[in-house]
Amino acid sequence: MKRKYADRGDWKRILSKDFALTYVEDTHFTGHVSLIKFNSVRAPLVKEMGGTKIPLVNTGYYWMQHFPLHAHYSVTTMFNDQEKIVQWYIDICEHVDVDQRGIPYYDDLYLDVVLLPSGQVFLLDENELEEALEWGRISKSQYDLAVAEASRFISRVKEHPVILKGMDYFRMMKPRLRTSQEG
Repeated sequence: MKRKYADRGDWKRILSKDFALTYVEDTHFTGHVSLIKFNSVRAPLVKEMGGTKIPLVNTGYYWMQHFPLHAHYSVTTMFNDQEKIVQWYIDICEHVDVDQRGIPYYDDLYLDVVLLPSGQVFLLDENELEEALEWGRISKSQYDLAVAEASRFISRVKEHPVILKGMDYFRMMKPRLRTSQEG
């Protein structure tokens, strides 16, 4: 499993960013919410999804991540430089936690769910999950957890409160952004 942090401090693609982090407890969500604005990147990140190339990272883009308490997923809402959502990316994980610096992280369980604004839903990296089990990087119980959580999320992804209220959280987080330089 790979540990992934909200601040993306180890991501060499980022040259300069703004970052914000807060704890939210409301009727729709309880947990940490982070927002990154990519001020300068080494190279754009573009992925193909359903036959369409989708830019995910570039100068002026944003990633907002929700790290819910006591859950097995993290939701990343990706915005372009016009502040339009380009996709929601749900990482299925073993658990969400916070490190000694106060930065949320999760231990990735390989499976991912993607929701596009068009309503298309994709399940990604099933082969990585199978390989991780086969090579002993995860246990059978972790494998079963990943499959069950992805299935549960797919069945309700379009009604998930983080998806429905994403722009409200974005508007809340944007004024909190602070600049940091990366290496």
